[in-house]
Amino acid sequence: MISVHALRMLAVLFFTVWSISAQIVITNKNFSFGTTGRIGAAYSPGIDGGTARQINLKNQSSLGGRTDQGDYFDLLPSFHFKAVNANNDSTAIDFQVRLAFYSTNGTFLGNVGSSNINGLVTSVPEAFVEARNIVGSNWSIWAGARYMRYDDIHICDYFYFDDHSTEGFGIKHKNTSFSMFFPAAIDTTSANATPYSYENIITGYKSLTYRQRQVFVWEHSFKPFNRNLVKLLAEWHSIDGIHNNTDRDYPSDNGWVLGAKLSTDLVTPKPGSFNQFAVRYGAGVANGGDSGSTQTWRTYGAPDAKGRYTGAYSFTIVEHLLLNLSDRFSVNPYAVYIKSKGGADTDNKALDFYNREIFNRKTDFAIGSRFFYYAKDWFHILTELHYTERRDGTFSEASMVKFTLAPTIVPTAERGPWARPHIRFIASVARYNDRAVSTLYSPFLEQAGHKRFGTYFGVRSEWWIF
Repeated sequence: MISVHALRMLAVLFFTVWSISAQIVITNKNFSFGTTGRIGAAYSPGIDGGTARQINLKNQSSLGGRTDQGDYFDLLPSFHFKAVNANNDSTAIDFQVRLAFYSTNGTFLGNVGSSNINGLVTSVPEAFVEARNIVGSNWSIWAGARYMRYDDIHICDYFYFDDHSTEGFGIKHKNTSFSMFFPAAIDTTSANATPYSYENIITGYKSLTYRQRQVFVWEHSFKPFNRNLVKLLAEWHSIDGIHNNTDRDYPSDNGWVLGAKLSTDLVTPKPGSFNQFAVRYGAGVANGGDSGSTQTWRTYGAPDAKGRYTGAYSFTIVEHLLLNLSDRFSVNPYAVYIKSKGGADTDNKALDFYNREIFNRKTDFAIGSRFFYYAKDWFHILTELHYTERRDGTFSEASMVKFTLAPTIVPTAERGPWARPHIRFIASVARYNDRAVSTLYSPFLEQAGHKRFGTYFGVRSEWWIF
């Protein structure tokens, strides 16, 4: 028999649940969820302990192929709103967030957490509101932090032309946009970067304080001919000087960027083929980037004797091609050339803002291709061949030749380069030249020692849905 006390507890619980549920009113049911990622197991027999490390050259990230990248995944919840007094067919209002998780130094994502050394890294690279075609007009606007990047060489994870992923705002009218970005972060550990912080002593104690950069970006796209799209890019960068309440002088500085990209849709037996060609030149503090990043505010090299980047530059040229030749074959070649110099007079090494000796000039070159053989709807054979080289300062170049074989299971049974999700079986081998071997110029060599060949074996899944 139920006691009076038990009945009272059940009554309290009932009215509590009823009260809570009565207060929940869902007014926005327009919600979508996306995700992208790659995860799996890998092994490098050439390294003591077998820890898998990327075999590409240092300071080039995934130029030379991305099949040996580590674990990561993103979650992309997005909320969609409808206009009240406008045409809902034309007005689009979104709030989107991106939650990013990845592992470091060869660790596996499922084995580490934020409390582990060199373990899980988390970030929120996107959180923004965007309104497109406001009340049926040609105007759009956004504000917040976002992944604002477009065409990339996918097999190298290289967003080569217009990666503006940071915090800011922008407006767009038809095919013309103006954006303003604020990329500063307090980080004194990053090499080859203009410091975005300084030691403020106004209180009598030294404390790191932001030194903000303002980046103004103008972009315009147009179609001169059928199947051709041209995108023009112009940027202006400005960094305020710091003269008071600090133990040293940081002069103001600036820089600019000009670029053009031609994208052409190609007619082939199987649709989806294209050619992309881009040229970009950055001057002054806008001569970034490096280590696989192409963001122009990641200034390369050392400043001059006055602490400025007058005379610094970076020139980049990219060719990227995809040919879907048939239901059996596709080929995806690319070529990248980068020449950069910092603000110092020397072509070799100079001191940065933190009195560290860094290289002030570099040249990157990469060329390669992925070949697709669609053996069956659900079974594809991917092969890659790459050649990359890097020359720092006045030293000779470090170079690598890399071959990858990746039999791939495609459960969606789609014959095409973008079929996802899939599961790859990866076998990669790289041969390094004398300079790369002697200087341990690879994450693999830094763990394996002075070896002529680097190896990587793994099984990884990759997916995306937006």
